[in-house]
Amino acid sequence: MAGKPRGEQHIGLLNGFAAYGMWGLVPLFWPLLKPAGAAEILAHRMAWSLVVVGAALLVMRRWAWAGELLRQPRKLGLVTVASAVITVNWGVYIWAVNSGHVVEASLGYFINPLVTIAMGVLLLKERLRPVQWAAVGVGLAAVVVLTIGYGRPPWISLCLAFSFATYGLAKKKVNLGGIESLAAETAIQFLPAVAYLLWLGSRGDATFGTEGAEHAALLAATGVVTAIPLVCFGAAAIRVPLSTLGLLQYLAPVFQFLLGIFYFHEAMPAERWAGFALVWVALSLLTFDALRTARRGALALRDSARAGTAGEPAVPVVPERA
Repeated sequence: MAGKPRGEQHIGLLNGFAAYGMWGLVPLFWPLLKPAGAAEILAHRMAWSLVVVGAALLVMRRWAWAGELLRQPRKLGLVTVASAVITVNWGVYIWAVNSGHVVEASLGYFINPLVTIAMGVLLLKERLRPVQWAAVGVGLAAVVVLTIGYGRPPWISLCLAFSFATYGLAKKKVNLGGIESLAAETAIQFLPAVAYLLWLGSRGDATFGTEGAEHAALLAATGVVTAIPLVCFGAAAIRVPLSTLGLLQYLAPVFQFLLGIFYFHEAMPAERWAGFALVWVALSLLTFDALRTARRGALALRDSARAGTAGEPAVPVVPERA
């Protein structure tokens, strides 16, 4: 990434801000789709997303991956898992926003990095650094405080965090590009989504076509709302360092949190502030550790390059005290 021209990095940053900004502001969109229920909105999102990404792939003539995927049952199985968990994630998120739980939904994406780390330890046997352990511990304390505050576990947040972490793990194993991955996932979702919409229409409960052209257009726009941030994210991912993307990812839940308080006027009693404060402490620890690790890696690479140029062995980098 260091070799990228400054103009390319600026384009990458703009795309990163655009992607996470749109994801952060999407709670403003879902209420516009009422009186459609969360399940109907979800089904339209799945169906129209395939239409949008399919058209994009048709224009770009990027179809070779599809044949390769069909010849690899293990990868196809992982795509199916990814499709299932992102369906849960989308459905819970849409329901949460339209039911007045925007703040709790934002918490899910705040704690997602902590859940991802915990899954890495439990499933992939990864070893954590001391600061990461501290962050996970503080995150668990935050969940306990929020459980007391809500009078129940913050199940919306936990469901969103665990489903998205599982989705990320499956996508990492599949190793497909963003648009290709979304096309494969929505291809699996498409038939069940259309079948549900037809069933809903047969009962006279569908709002598509019965609430006017504007409402129908908004439901169809769910595909665009899904695809455009992903395209921007893909443009950012190839132009800026992963450490920068890691920092930008917090934009989305910050925007969602602020919308929940100042636009949707959701309640934030003291115990919820305390729980969120603990989550932010945990994320600060993670960010500090990630930046320090990236800095050490950059210094090590620089010293190795200098030593290679001089024809001398590289001087080892002495870790800073924790």
